[in-house]
Amino acid sequence: MPAIEIRNVKKRYKELQALKGVSFTVEEGEFFGLLGPNGAGKTTLISALAGLARADEGTIEVRGHDVVTDYRNARRNLGVVPQELVFDPFFTVRETLRIQSGYFGLRNNDAWIDEVMANLDLTEKADVNMRALSGGMKRRVLVAQALVHRPPVIVLDEPTAGVDVELRQTLWKFIARLNREGHTIVLTTHYLEEAEELCDRIAMLRRGEVVALERTSTLLQRFAGTQLFLRFSEGALPTELRALEVDTSNLPNGGGNQHLLRLNSYDEVERILSLCRANGCKLEEMEVRKADLEDVFVQVMNGPEVIEGLA
Repeated sequence: MPAIEIRNVKKRYKELQALKGVSFTVEEGEFFGLLGPNGAGKTTLISALAGLARADEGTIEVRGHDVVTDYRNARRNLGVVPQELVFDPFFTVRETLRIQSGYFGLRNNDAWIDEVMANLDLTEKADVNMRALSGGMKRRVLVAQALVHRPPVIVLDEPTAGVDVELRQTLWKFIARLNREGHTIVLTTHYLEEAEELCDRIAMLRRGEVVALERTSTLLQRFAGTQLFLRFSEGALPTELRALEVDTSNLPNGGGNQHLLRLNSYDEVERILSLCRANGCKLEEMEVRKADLEDVFVQVMNGPEVIEGLA
């Protein structure tokens, strides 16, 4: 039984078709990444998953429980860390977590509350009123609220947006531990290095559609692999090499006389340099590097409407 199963989910807001038939599954125990630019439909999908919005068409299940027809069990199995900082200013951190426990009918939950606070470095703030906390501390409390009923499935919507390095490290250490213990994690983030390091599998959304769905390692190999960066002081890239060129818009001072070429093997470097010399190119800078998830993301988002074999 999948941890999350999403089938042909569509959602429209007036003239905007936010989701256009999204389908995928997240397996039990996975660390799954949901990526896409602003406006791709990520938060709309998470809202439908959490019961904050209702899909116009399609179904969503959390561990076999439909989020509409069996919403109580679906929500018991799910913990969501929202993107926005939402808090009640009238309670302390501990009171907030006790109230959150009460929503799920949990009594005598203080031992787990203490453990969650300790792992998120909130213990010293336990009796501090929520309105007196910094933005980073409020975000830690949001994470704690999502975990307080020990949900087997945890969704993190931009959990490290605008927070310091210490919180990132603390959060990922704790979340990685929960994942090792069997919790399913779904992460949305604009910090692609986080997704590359943490996620077993990734879905990419663009304008309400899934345009890539694959294991992280396979995505890196299929779309990018090894790359050769060239900067010329004179000359232009030979026509024969244009087919190997990767979009350079995400590079500093992108475009101009610098080029990024996809390599199938290191053996191709000699042939490429030979063609460049024959074309009158004068090399100013060269670097062979492994592509990262940011390179893949740029290629996918600027690619065709449907990525064959992935969507």
